[in-house]
Amino acid sequence: MVYGAAAIGPGIGIGLVVGNAITAMARQPESAGTVRTTMFLGIAFTEALALFGFVLAFIISG
Repeated sequence: MVYGAAAIGPGIGIGLVVGNAITAMARQPESAGTVRTTMFLGIAFTEALALFGFVLAFIISG
């Protein structure tokens, strides 16, 4: 229950990051490399929130 609630935010965040990165790459294809690198960093930071929620679920349940 706790992890499910904690996974909603990162799921929405990753969707926004990837969607906006694809839009940026479509508008300026010459900057696709930079946008892609920034996108992966954004995904990693957003995914860290899901890991915090996973750890919090273990702490609360145990």
